[in-house]
Amino acid sequence: MAIPGSARHTIRERNAVRPALAAPGSHRYLRAASTRRAIASIPVPGPTPRVDLGPAPADAIDAALAEHNARLAAIGITLRIERRGGKLVLRGPLPCRRGGESRPVQRLSLGVPATTAGLEQARQRQLQVLRQLEQGSFRWPAARRAPAGGPAALDSAPLDPGGSAPGIGDLAALLESFEQAFFLDPQRRRNPAGSRSTWSAAYRPYLRRLLSLADSGESSGAGEEPWSRLWERVLESYEPGSSSRQQCGIAVAALARHGGLPLPPDWAARAGGYGLHAARFRQLPSDAQILQLLELIPNPAWRLAYGLMATYGLRNHEVFFCDLSSLAPGGDRVIRVLPSSKTGEHQVWPFQPSWVERFGLERLGETPELLPAVRTDLRRTTLQQVGRRVAEQFRRYRLPITPYDLRHAWAVRTIHIGLPDTVAARMMGHSVAIHTRTYHHWITRRDQQQAVDAALARQRPA
Repeated sequence: MAIPGSARHTIRERNAVRPALAAPGSHRYLRAASTRRAIASIPVPGPTPRVDLGPAPADAIDAALAEHNARLAAIGITLRIERRGGKLVLRGPLPCRRGGESRPVQRLSLGVPATTAGLEQARQRQLQVLRQLEQGSFRWPAARRAPAGGPAALDSAPLDPGGSAPGIGDLAALLESFEQAFFLDPQRRRNPAGSRSTWSAAYRPYLRRLLSLADSGESSGAGEEPWSRLWERVLESYEPGSSSRQQCGIAVAALARHGGLPLPPDWAARAGGYGLHAARFRQLPSDAQILQLLELIPNPAWRLAYGLMATYGLRNHEVFFCDLSSLAPGGDRVIRVLPSSKTGEHQVWPFQPSWVERFGLERLGETPELLPAVRTDLRRTTLQQVGRRVAEQFRRYRLPITPYDLRHAWAVRTIHIGLPDTVAARMMGHSVAIHTRTYHHWITRRDQQQAVDAALARQRPA
């Protein structure tokens, strides 16, 4: 049957239109040429610098991304560029990784920083992906393995990253970029005070030592080997099995992950091992010793601070960042550590409960001002400085223990009475993995004792 000329013309027009990107169930199609023109026409803020040393201000990047994505959305393109911390990613309906016809919304890591130059590079990658989707040639890159000592990556491997690995001489710029990305992380921005404290105590000292070792000139050049040698040198500068060595491993792993740099394959094993080893856990004070040491503190305010740490296993600074209203007469004596503390809000029960009266803590329920006058305005101080003030007072009164000894003793007390590890870890404001690793000795002893008791009970005559 002959097709009318107008119909033939319509069919030719439809055949000339090819989908650049179609969301699941969508019937909106774009000409490939118009798609490329639309993306290319969207400006990025300012000229592309010759050397890109770190992220541009977050507000400028976010504004440029909003404009870019809005223009694409106006012409029906749903694949957009997003900033995640200090990196740019693509997000939109992409082919299912397991195959099939579905196109769920997913993220694709580009391996480019959230900078002006990175935005231009991300725009070109976006156009490349759109072309691949149009031609049906898109393939997911190989999944990125989690670096040793760090969490698994959430996105796929960088798409065609290009270029060579940075040299050791780029370390200062890499550290600056990493610091900015650290504070731009959405989760960390929820608790600025805790983030500043974490950076000051858990990252900056180790990264400074890393920079000092790099400046010594023993590692040079570009590629993987100089970086691996540098990572190993800074890790080996700390005592095996120490908390400093473990934290160094975490900091370096995060930096390497940020820069897309390799780590030695045995990094986790070499950086781990932190816990209360045999030479340390034998020094923890008994309950009787904790009560006796109170007599060495002449200041009533610091006696209350000491009692809070002993009874509730608080970190040094948490003493001054708690809601203590439940300690008042008639309260349930469950105190609340405030969200502004290092690990955020959590509730803590007293162990031993009788110590609330023994240390006179019920007075704090109505008059928390009885605690020492310590500056807690986090606009002028940090959690680390507040905690340091507590440690200084312990030394001033010549106590033979540290504030963290009281915290460790509280944890061991909960193990002995059979409190589940998940509950105790939550009260202490850390993960179950850290709880198990730190208190492995006592947990193992408790579990073995429970098994022995159960076995003996089964053998008893009826």
